[in-house]
Amino acid sequence: MVMKSLHFGAAAVAALLAVSPALAQDDAARFSVGVTAGSLGVGPEVGFRPSSMFGARASASFFDLSHDFDVDDIDYNGKVKLESYGAMLDFYPFQGGFRLSGGFRVNNNRVGVTATPTGNVTVGDVTYTPAQVGTLSGHVDTKDFAPVVTIGYAGGLTRGLKFGIDAGVMFQGEPQVRDLRATGALANDTAFLAELDRERVKFNDDIDDYKYYPVVQLSLFYAF
Repeated sequence: MVMKSLHFGAAAVAALLAVSPALAQDDAARFSVGVTAGSLGVGPEVGFRPSSMFGARASASFFDLSHDFDVDDIDYNGKVKLESYGAMLDFYPFQGGFRLSGGFRVNNNRVGVTATPTGNVTVGDVTYTPAQVGTLSGHVDTKDFAPVVTIGYAGGLTRGLKFGIDAGVMFQGEPQVRDLRATGALANDTAFLAELDRERVKFNDDIDDYKYYPVVQLSLFYAF
């Protein structure tokens, strides 16, 4: 799926170049190199704008952070690892800096979750002691291929140092908790494992809204 997506992106860029007018012999900037930072992470971005109305960009984004949250009254710590790669096709309807963009991310974002209760907690539908539960751990992932749509602004066709912004959404699918496990005294107990599976279902229901991942990216780049 990932390789097919990359091939599709390459074909789309090639088609764009084929239908774009020949490069004008003027001072208009056609290429850009810079960095982008925001909800997708931080990383390099390169762009090509063969005409005043169309352009294409490719980028990679990385970032690690920690975030605390609670699910069903259990306090979890999430270790978020952002890692994605993608391409966007840009349409400039007014032939200036405003743009409408669509593309995709090869989405390797992952979240590792852990919880070590210090008091009695409900796992599934049953209440357990900290000794019975121990530490809960698992990881959350989403689809590897995620379409993206944004609107933004990134200056006109002039050369030089520029700032840009894009905002939109990444359709990453429903996040799923994988391998939710415990280390306590009941870690291998059949009845406890059944409740742990119910807890996993509740966890998935609680994070269902994150299938629409907000995208807000700022960029600093040099156009030439």
